[in-house]
Amino acid sequence: MKIKYYLLLLLGLSITLNSCKGDDGLVDPVEIADRGEQQVIDKAELIDYLSSHYYNSGYFLANPDASIDDLLITELLDGQSVPTNHTLLMDAVLTLTTTYEEVEYDYHILKLNQGGGEAPSFADRIRLKYQGFTLDADANADSEAFDSTPIPVEFELVNLIRGWPLTIPLFNAADSFVENGDGTITFNDPGRGVIFLPSGLAYFNQVTSGIVEYSELLFKFELYQTEVADHDFDGIPSFIEDLNEDWNVGNDDTDENGVSNFNDPDDDGDGVFTINELGYMPVYVKVTSDEHAYRVGDIIRINDELLKINFVSFQASQDDEMV
Repeated sequence: MKIKYYLLLLLGLSITLNSCKGDDGLVDPVEIADRGEQQVIDKAELIDYLSSHYYNSGYFLANPDASIDDLLITELLDGQSVPTNHTLLMDAVLTLTTTYEEVEYDYHILKLNQGGGEAPSFADRIRLKYQGFTLDADANADSEAFDSTPIPVEFELVNLIRGWPLTIPLFNAADSFVENGDGTITFNDPGRGVIFLPSGLAYFNQVTSGIVEYSELLFKFELYQTEVADHDFDGIPSFIEDLNEDWNVGNDDTDENGVSNFNDPDDDGDGVFTINELGYMPVYVKVTSDEHAYRVGDIIRINDELLKINFVSFQASQDDEMV
């Protein structure tokens, strides 16, 4: 069983994935359309795209370590058949549904590689490399990406457009990494995929560089690392503060003071910081599909070896047990 430590460098980059407004390339929004009516349009256009484009699936089956750069998405012209060793996107994607802003949205995920490491939660920090395209762009041409990162960058999932915290946690980060002699890093078995989002889970009526209003988007990415985030440093990981369990920490505000719990060190409004009310520093351990809270000083058993928890960042496997 492996214990993984994740030290991620906060780069503080401001690029178009961020949903915050200001000096980030966004301009004044256009007239706001009805979300329900726009979703009908977005859904039809996404289905049309997925039903008229195919990808080189055989290459990824034959090359498990293939990069996202090796992905080729090709339009299926009238009268053509999908070539051998290729798959129509509509036959390969996972289609999911969520309710956001009181509207039901469909979105789609193409999994090229699950990844061998830990999966992030919807409120964690992640490090990845990605490219973003509109549906009318050539998704194989770097020059037609409205946004991309030549090197891995770090993001807070809570700060990104709604579609990202809904999709990235369905992949795992890399299993490990190797520092190369030239200063670069090679990540082993990262999660790789493509997500297809309606405008309502993206920028909706916002206009930004390379994107017009109500654009459906696709993002190609490789997920390298993840780290549990505690945004208000109250000893409670942010994903735990999602009280209504809707994968959105922005709408949980216990004391109704206008500050979401994950950003509020005194979220019950009693004048005492949450971390002081706990009486101990909690340590959260990811366990496959569940989370368990251990305390500093607790002793757990890992592969017949007893280990005492004496640090805050600790991850373990389903085989762990308290003693």
